[in-house]
Amino acid sequence: MKGAKSGEILLLKVTLRWYRGTSKSPYRVLAVPGNLTLYRLAKAILDSFDFDFDHAFGFYNNIKNWTKSDIKYELNPDGDAKSVKRTRVEKVFNRMKKKMLFLYDYGDEWHFIVKLVGRESPKEGIKYPVVVKSVGEAPDQYGYWEDEE
Repeated sequence: MKGAKSGEILLLKVTLRWYRGTSKSPYRVLAVPGNLTLYRLAKAILDSFDFDFDHAFGFYNNIKNWTKSDIKYELNPDGDAKSVKRTRVEKVFNRMKKKMLFLYDYGDEWHFIVKLVGRESPKEGIKYPVVVKSVGEAPDQYGYWEDEE
Protein backbone atom coordinates (compact mmCIF):
# COMPACT_ATOMS: atom_id res chain seq x y z
CA MET A 1 0.00 0.00 0.00
CA LYS A 2 1.52 3.32 -1.04
CA GLY A 3 -0.65 6.11 0.39
CA ALA A 4 -2.35 6.38 3.75
CA LYS A 5 -5.99 5.38 4.15
CA SER A 6 -8.40 8.04 5.33
CA GLY A 7 -8.31 8.24 9.12
CA GLU A 8 -5.15 6.16 9.35
CA ILE A 9 -2.59 6.74 12.09
CA LEU A 10 1.03 7.07 11.00
CA LEU A 11 3.87 5.99 13.27
CA LEU A 12 6.83 8.33 12.92
CA LYS A 13 10.21 7.73 14.53
CA VAL A 14 11.81 11.08 15.34
CA THR A 15 15.51 10.99 16.17
CA LEU A 16 17.36 14.02 17.47
CA ARG A 17 20.59 13.84 15.50
CA TRP A 18 23.82 14.60 17.39
CA TYR A 19 23.53 17.30 19.94
CA ARG A 20 26.02 19.03 22.16
CA GLY A 21 27.59 17.00 24.94
CA THR A 22 26.78 13.43 23.91
CA SER A 23 27.07 10.95 21.09
CA LYS A 24 23.73 9.27 21.90
CA SER A 25 20.67 10.21 19.90
CA PRO A 26 17.38 10.23 21.80
CA TYR A 27 14.28 9.38 19.83
CA ARG A 28 10.52 9.32 20.08
CA VAL A 29 7.92 7.34 18.17
CA LEU A 30 4.82 9.43 17.59
CA ALA A 31 1.40 8.21 16.49
CA VAL A 32 -0.19 10.96 14.42
CA PRO A 33 -3.29 11.19 12.23
CA GLY A 34 -2.36 11.23 8.56
CA ASN A 35 -4.45 14.35 8.03
CA LEU A 36 -2.45 16.34 10.60
CA THR A 37 -0.59 19.32 9.12
CA LEU A 38 3.20 19.48 9.19
CA TYR A 39 2.78 22.55 11.41
CA ARG A 40 0.98 20.48 14.05
CA LEU A 41 3.47 17.64 13.60
CA ALA A 42 6.29 20.09 14.34
CA LYS A 43 4.56 21.09 17.58
CA ALA A 44 4.04 17.44 18.55
CA ILE A 45 7.73 16.68 17.90
CA LEU A 46 8.89 19.63 19.98
CA ASP A 47 6.47 18.80 22.79
CA SER A 48 7.82 15.23 22.87
CA PHE A 49 11.34 16.59 23.45
CA ASP A 50 10.17 19.32 25.87
CA PHE A 51 11.23 22.11 23.51
CA ASP A 52 9.48 25.46 23.24
CA PHE A 53 7.56 26.10 20.02
CA ASP A 54 9.05 29.54 19.46
CA HIS A 55 11.37 29.44 16.43
CA ALA A 56 11.05 29.05 12.67
CA PHE A 57 11.39 25.58 11.16
CA GLY A 58 11.07 23.48 8.04
CA PHE A 59 11.03 19.94 6.67
CA TYR A 60 13.64 19.02 4.04
CA ASN A 61 14.32 15.96 1.91
CA ASN A 62 18.13 16.33 1.94
CA ILE A 63 18.97 15.02 5.38
CA LYS A 64 22.73 15.65 5.10
CA ASN A 65 22.55 19.20 3.72
CA TRP A 66 19.17 20.86 4.06
CA THR A 67 20.23 23.84 1.93
CA LYS A 68 20.45 21.50 -1.07
CA SER A 69 16.94 20.08 -0.65
CA ASP A 70 14.71 20.06 -3.69
CA ILE A 71 11.61 19.28 -1.61
CA LYS A 72 10.97 21.62 1.29
CA TYR A 73 8.12 22.70 3.51
CA GLU A 74 8.57 25.85 5.57
CA LEU A 75 6.77 28.04 8.07
CA ASN A 76 7.23 31.09 5.82
CA PRO A 77 7.56 29.54 2.36
CA ASP A 78 9.07 31.41 -0.54
CA GLY A 79 10.38 30.31 -3.90
CA ASP A 80 9.88 26.58 -4.33
CA ALA A 81 9.04 25.77 -0.69
CA LYS A 82 5.52 24.70 0.31
CA SER A 83 3.64 25.68 3.46
CA VAL A 84 3.79 23.53 6.60
CA LYS A 85 0.36 24.92 7.51
CA ARG A 86 -1.24 23.61 4.32
CA THR A 87 0.57 20.30 3.88
CA ARG A 88 -0.74 17.07 5.45
CA VAL A 89 1.60 14.52 7.01
CA GLU A 90 0.16 11.73 4.82
CA LYS A 91 1.16 13.63 1.66
CA VAL A 92 4.80 13.87 2.74
CA PHE A 93 5.22 10.53 4.51
CA ASN A 94 3.50 8.55 1.76
CA ARG A 95 5.62 5.38 1.83
CA MET A 96 7.28 3.23 4.47
CA LYS A 97 10.76 4.33 5.56
CA LYS A 98 10.29 7.78 3.98
CA LYS A 99 12.61 10.22 5.79
CA MET A 100 12.68 13.98 6.10
CA LEU A 101 14.84 16.34 8.10
CA PHE A 102 12.87 18.49 10.52
CA LEU A 103 15.12 21.52 11.07
CA TYR A 104 14.10 23.58 14.07
CA ASP A 105 15.56 27.00 14.91
CA TYR A 106 17.73 28.13 12.01
CA GLY A 107 20.16 29.74 14.47
CA ASP A 108 20.89 26.72 16.67
CA GLU A 109 19.92 24.22 13.95
CA TRP A 110 18.34 21.37 15.88
CA HIS A 111 18.18 18.42 13.45
CA PHE A 112 15.48 15.79 13.85
CA ILE A 113 15.24 12.87 11.42
CA VAL A 114 11.60 11.89 10.89
CA LYS A 115 10.92 8.46 9.41
CA LEU A 116 7.66 6.64 8.67
CA VAL A 117 7.94 3.30 10.49
CA GLY A 118 4.35 2.06 10.55
CA ARG A 119 0.65 2.54 10.03
CA GLU A 120 -2.29 1.51 12.16
CA SER A 121 -5.97 2.12 12.69
CA PRO A 122 -6.96 4.69 15.30
CA LYS A 123 -7.49 3.31 18.79
CA GLU A 124 -10.56 4.24 20.76
CA GLY A 125 -9.95 6.58 23.66
CA ILE A 126 -6.56 7.82 22.41
CA LYS A 127 -6.10 11.54 21.78
CA TYR A 128 -3.67 11.97 18.88
CA PRO A 129 -0.90 12.92 18.36
CA VAL A 130 0.65 10.81 21.11
CA VAL A 131 4.13 9.56 22.02
CA VAL A 132 4.10 5.75 21.92
CA LYS A 133 7.80 5.24 22.67
CA SER A 134 10.45 7.46 24.24
CA VAL A 135 14.15 6.52 24.32
CA GLY A 136 16.86 8.71 25.81
CA GLU A 137 16.68 11.99 27.62
CA ALA A 138 15.95 15.15 25.71
CA PRO A 139 18.61 17.83 26.04
CA ASP A 140 17.81 21.19 27.55
CA GLN A 141 16.89 23.39 24.60
CA TYR A 142 18.67 26.42 26.05
CA GLY A 143 20.91 24.82 28.70
CA TYR A 144 24.15 24.93 26.74
CA TRP A 145 24.03 28.74 26.70
CA GLU A 146 23.95 28.82 30.49
CA ASP A 147 27.04 26.59 30.68
CA GLU A 148 29.06 29.09 28.66
CA GLU A 149 28.31 32.04 30.95
